[in-house]
Order: sequence, then structure tokens, then C-alpha cells
Amino acid sequence: MKNIPLIFMALSLPLYVLDQITKWWVVFRFEEPREPYTASGDEPIIVIEGILRWTRVHNQGVAFGFGNGTTWAPIVFLLVLIGALIGISYAWRKGHFNTKALRVSGALLVAGVVGNLTDRLFQGFYLKQHEEKSFLTRLSKGYVVDFIDVKIPGYEKIVKRSGGHWPTFNVADSCISIAAVLLFLSAFKPEEEKEGQVSGTP
Repeated sequence: MKNIPLIFMALSLPLYVLDQITKWWVVFRFEEPREPYTASGDEPIIVIEGILRWTRVHNQGVAFGFGNGTTWAPIVFLLVLIGALIGISYAWRKGHFNTKALRVSGALLVAGVVGNLTDRLFQGFYLKQHEEKSFLTRLSKGYVVDFIDVKIPGYEKIVKRSGGHWPTFNVADSCISIAAVLLFLSAFKPEEEKEGQVSGTP
């Protein structure tokens, strides 16, 4: 434990716990969707009328539902998440996360990747419709629990079938999205501003 950077304990772990608590609340609160995976049959919970609501959506694919309901997506995206975690670990050990912004983005990525990886590894085993099936079948039914449903004014003009609703997401997705923004902004940070360097030196 002492070899784990403090930022993972202070940021990644609490966000991971929050992600899993909210997802399991959704799993127990809403009816299980039937295949092909879509939204639960239960009515969404309105949080802010016309803007924000909680629902239950099973996502075996990635953003915008790509790969959802296919036989290959659960395994492929499970491997992608494992590969991402290995890549982050390697980059961290090599010192590529060498600014505060990059370290925060790395910690957010870990929280998001591990959160969704946990879903893909375990959620398939809790589906009642597959409880009598084999281990490999249930593993292949892994999915990510999405539940945050936001309606964005004007979005229906961009994606007509959306009805104005942004693709449903979760806490882990939010962590990954914020990390991506931080990584993008860090790419424009002058080299001399990086920690361990003195401005004006070669």
C-alpha cells in the first residue's frame, strides 16, 4: 500500500467507491432490462424536470451505444479496459504524468477505467435472465451500468433520434471525460512549466 501514490488513495479510490455505490443502487432500484439491452422498463426518476433524471441502461459497447447488444463487444471492450489500465500504469512508472494536472488526470482515468472494468467483469453474473447459464456465458454478458440521463437543449437538432437526451453515462464515464479534457489542455502547457524544470533553462 505504501508504494501506491497518495493521489490514488485520495482521489481514485473515493470516486471508484462512489461509482460502484451509485451503480449498485441503480441495479437494485430499477427492473432488469431484457435483451437486447436497452433501458429498464421502470419509469425514470426525475431529478430536475426536463434536464436531469436517473434511469437504468445496460451498455455492452461504448459511447453512443456502439457495439451494444453484440456478442463481441463485452469481451473486446473488457480487453480494451485492461489494456488501458496497463498503459496508464506503464506511463506513470515512466514519469509521463509529471505535472499536477497530468497526475490528476491519471488518477481520474484509473477511477473511471477500474469502475467500468468492474462492471464488465461482474455485472453479467447478477443478471437473473442468465443465472442458470455457464460461467463464460455470464462473463460474456458483462455490461456497464449507465444511469445519468441529461437532456441538452438543441441536441435533438444534431442527433434527431436522441430526443435531446445525451447518451446515458455514469460516474466512471465522467471521470474519464474530465481526464481527457485535462490531458488535452496539458498538451498546450509550455515545456518549461513542467515540474522539476526551471523556466529559461535548456
